[in-house]
Amino acid sequence: MLALSPTGRRFGWLAPAIDLVLPPRCPACRVIVDGDDRFCADCFAQLAFITAPVCACCGVPLPHDGGPDTQCGGCLATPPRFTTARSAFIYGGPVRSVVLGLKHGDRQHLAGLMARAMLRAAGGALPADALLVPVPLHRWRLWRRGHNQAATIARALARISGAALAVDALLRVKPTPSTRGLGRTARQRNVVGAFRVRAAEQVKGRDVVLVDDVFTTGATVEACAGVLRRAGARHVHVLTFARAIASSDAKWGGAPPDGEFSDGQG
Repeated sequence: MLALSPTGRRFGWLAPAIDLVLPPRCPACRVIVDGDDRFCADCFAQLAFITAPVCACCGVPLPHDGGPDTQCGGCLATPPRFTTARSAFIYGGPVRSVVLGLKHGDRQHLAGLMARAMLRAAGGALPADALLVPVPLHRWRLWRRGHNQAATIARALARISGAALAVDALLRVKPTPSTRGLGRTARQRNVVGAFRVRAAEQVKGRDVVLVDDVFTTGATVEACAGVLRRAGARHVHVLTFARAIASSDAKWGGAPPDGEFSDGQG
């Protein structure tokens, strides 16, 4: 078995008994493994870590290393409203299972594993004045689902990093329809006017770290970054567990299937 981030159980002499009754399981396929937050060997082998070279701005993997300041063509042509974006993994395979397990399976303990991977993707530390802000759900979707997966991850990040957390700094004031079958431009139109900042003084002059589970097309985080910058945020850094990469490589599955992120996020 291979560990992404072994944490161990902090139950002292009770640990063996707890492991016997509730053995640790792979966070993706749920087979029994030898420690908490450890992927089994098969799932670990399928993880697609995002490592250098990446775009200095949006964090998309690049085919060649042009240096630490190299940006992708998209960011050069249309600079994003956010300062940087980083993700830990390419979306697909076991990463998809973890994301959906937290989002729809109510496996909220997975947020700790996700947060640790995201912190590593951010270089091991957040800005000194970081303010963690999760991408919000509309209140009706939050009521139906019972939790906002971005807020759950942000809380775990706050515990691990010690950074400040403003879980309600952003509001989704307009319910957005399903993104099923929508391209980037249509998704951008879908989120126009969907977000607002609750109180500008909460984010003014701060280095905001915008937290979400998956960076899909960037339309949602762009819309959030726009309202945060207009409210006075000094920088907006986007941090997600996974990134959907348009690819013909069936191993990773490319972008999420239509409707998989029907809450209008990404």
